[in-house]
Amino acid sequence: MITNLDQYPVKRDITHTADSLIEFEDSIVALWEGAQVRGPIHLSNGNEDSLIEIFKRIDTTDWVFSTWRSHYHALLKGLDPQWVTDEILKGKSISICNIDEKFYSSAIVGGTLPIALGVAQQIKRTGGTDKVWCFIGDMSFESGIFYEIHKYARNFDLPLYFVVEDNDVSTYTPTIATWNGKRDLPTDVLHYEYKSKYPHYGTGKWIVF
Repeated sequence: MITNLDQYPVKRDITHTADSLIEFEDSIVALWEGAQVRGPIHLSNGNEDSLIEIFKRIDTTDWVFSTWRSHYHALLKGLDPQWVTDEILKGKSISICNIDEKFYSSAIVGGTLPIALGVAQQIKRTGGTDKVWCFIGDMSFESGIFYEIHKYARNFDLPLYFVVEDNDVSTYTPTIATWNGKRDLPTDVLHYEYKSKYPHYGTGKWIVF
């Protein structure tokens, strides 16, 4: 279940299906296990339906800021699958960026938050109507920088919106245990939980290059 989804109206249809997203990741797994990807990868799985519902609320002209686990986000934003594959083969899986398509990802925990804030601030200053969507993990959400960025964005009424992707682990440590079983989710933040068949990094197999 995605919390607070009803407050965001549907903007568009999504051509990708859960099956097409999974098929894409399977192709990347084959490349990775075939030692053709010379860079780290973080794979998505188990969150296809949730992301499709969220991206129905993200307009084609909106900005999307992603994390190191960005393959699904890039596809649902509308980036060409072959272009995404080529970037992954170049070793850029954890840093896929296409400014022309208003898509930016980073492997730095919380690293996109201040950049997303700056983009949202510029949109407001120039009278734009686009929105900025920032995807973060459940441990990034618990960091101090998130609360500072969120507070600033709301206090200044900026078009910046947040999605927490909760797989309940910070790398391998249960996130909720880190904070003694407590979580305080702002009412405007989208949040969904999922479990992936893949580990935090890679596919669980040793790859010899």
